Amino acid sequence: MKILIADDDLLFRTLVSEVLIDAGYEVSAHENGALAWDSLQSEGADLAVLDVNMPEMDGVELLGHIRADGRFRGMPVIMLTIRSMVDDQVDSYEHGADDYLTKPFANEVLVARIKVLERRILGT
Repeated sequence: MKILIADDDLLFRTLVSEVLIDAGYEVSAHENGALAWDSLQSEGADLAVLDVNMPEMDGVELLGHIRADGRFRGMPVIMLTIRSMVDDQVDSYEHGADDYLTKPFANEVLVARIKVLERRILGT
């Protein structure tokens, strides 16, 4: 399974990538939503892990593009952010997010939530 990652923080993007690679996933990691969207259109992905705050195209805008595109509309999306306010979480869910994790989080929790989405949404 291929996971698209979009996060402007290099250290965090690298950490998430390594955690997911170690868990057996293929990763396509990008520093902003615009680059992630370009990659998704050309290479595809099965699931996305998006930071909310990014330059050029933030995670909520990228989520909107994903949900508006028939090819990716049903793709599971987890939002990652330092924003822990209820309004931020509700906004992400209202835009179509399947899950929401606030940074920092335990690596095992990220992998567990991805596995839940695999079972529930992808049927694996």
